[in-house]
Amino acid sequence: MTDTTRHKVIFDTDPGVDDALALYYLIRHPQVDLLGVTTVFGNAPVALTTRNARFLLREWGHGAPVHAGASGPLTPDMPPEAFPTHIHGENGLGDHPVDLDPTDDPDDAAQFLIDMIRLHPGQIRVLAVGRMTNLARAVQMAPDIAGLVRDVVIMGGAFRVPGNITPAAEANIWGDPLAADIVFGAAWRVVAVPLDLTTRTFMDRSTLNDLGARGGPGMRLVADLSQNYVRFYQAAGYDGMLVHDAAAAVCLTDPDLFTLTTGEVRVLSDGMALGLTLMNPADRQGPMGAWQGRPRQFAALEGQPQAILDRIAQVCTG
Repeated sequence: MTDTTRHKVIFDTDPGVDDALALYYLIRHPQVDLLGVTTVFGNAPVALTTRNARFLLREWGHGAPVHAGASGPLTPDMPPEAFPTHIHGENGLGDHPVDLDPTDDPDDAAQFLIDMIRLHPGQIRVLAVGRMTNLARAVQMAPDIAGLVRDVVIMGGAFRVPGNITPAAEANIWGDPLAADIVFGAAWRVVAVPLDLTTRTFMDRSTLNDLGARGGPGMRLVADLSQNYVRFYQAAGYDGMLVHDAAAAVCLTDPDLFTLTTGEVRVLSDGMALGLTLMNPADRQGPMGAWQGRPRQFAALEGQPQAILDRIAQVCTG
């Protein structure tokens, strides 16, 4: 029988400043068993995101294994993408000093996902906050895992609001839209935490600094490496930072703070709307067409931003 009070989590990530806060939240949460971290390209090249994940886990005294994953998208003919160094720094962690060198790890994240899901049937919860490439490859390699995973929670999509990399698309989806379409189309439960909600989940600078002061060395590291991220938002007129990935982590542990909309989801993988997430909502179903045969998935279009921030603060400083 599955113990629903515990969360066996694999964190699929591309650290990444807001990824670091999400990882710290998972490590600190008393009901989360972090079984492993899989890395993907996105906020930085995969060699750096893998190095960054290892650095953070070491600094926080956690022994979860790190498995490197995809270095590029499944989507053919993707337009060139520059890594967002203006947001996450040249090293992916806000240019905070990192005393580990990148290594040339084997690309085994998808196989690690398959192995762990099969080892713990009905128990694994995957939290994916980067490109969905590792997940898509895993379910392509082993379609049976869709019926064995407990659920998949992702940070991604922009369903009823503009995107943050193009008017149509959120960055994680845009970076590999074919992979996202595969993930939404697999026979597992997917809950997306999209820009519709995360762009309303804003941690102001004074709160971040207060958490860093109260939360001990671990939270101090998060606050320190987030300073360039805050400066990026300051240039846009905001004194603080959006906590996209940590909001998705809270959705995994505290779903009562989120309101879900359900329907079949497709992702466009070409044209000017590349990366657009489109839901055929269950409460006002249109003709099925391209949604025919797709499973109904979930998107947290609404929620309680202040309660989400309070939960992050409670876990990360408790």
